[in-house]
Amino acid sequence: MMSSNDCFIHESSYIDYDVEIGTGTKVWHFCHIQSGAIIGENCSIGQNVNISNNVKIGNGVKIQNNVSVYEGVELEDCVFCGPSMVFTNDTTPRARHSKNHKYKKTLVKHDATLGANCTIVCGHTIGEYATIAAGAVVTKDVEPHALMVGVPARRIGWVCECGQVLDGKLVCPDCKRKFAMDC
Repeated sequence: MMSSNDCFIHESSYIDYDVEIGTGTKVWHFCHIQSGAIIGENCSIGQNVNISNNVKIGNGVKIQNNVSVYEGVELEDCVFCGPSMVFTNDTTPRARHSKNHKYKKTLVKHDATLGANCTIVCGHTIGEYATIAAGAVVTKDVEPHALMVGVPARRIGWVCECGQVLDGKLVCPDCKRKFAMDC
């Protein structure tokens, strides 16, 4: 096991040149962090994670096992990526024809949760505090605090900052915060 710059990097992981990893971040078994990637402080990068070239990851992000964060994806602070969830970066892929790094941008705003095995089709923004359910397929922008389920994903409710689903009166059953719809 190797530790440098006040971060932890498991000895089985590969870190390319020109990578920034913040203090307190842990990179676990069999990961690959590619050139130009920037990872913030106090992140947890689970087993078998690939972070592609030029990806930016904020502070406090948790990426669970078997996730690839492709070029064109940006994760703001405190995003949670569930096990085996999927990002894309090209809506018209072909093995024979290179895109020359012309990837569509995907932005995941702070404190969003992306459930296990969900898919985020590139070119969209996931709003802050949104929750994407396990297995959902996001094909359009997601509003802040939205609870998205299904294929394609559709909003079925709203989520509090603490992660609980809001009731019909937009009150959190856990922390009792009250929300109002902006018109």
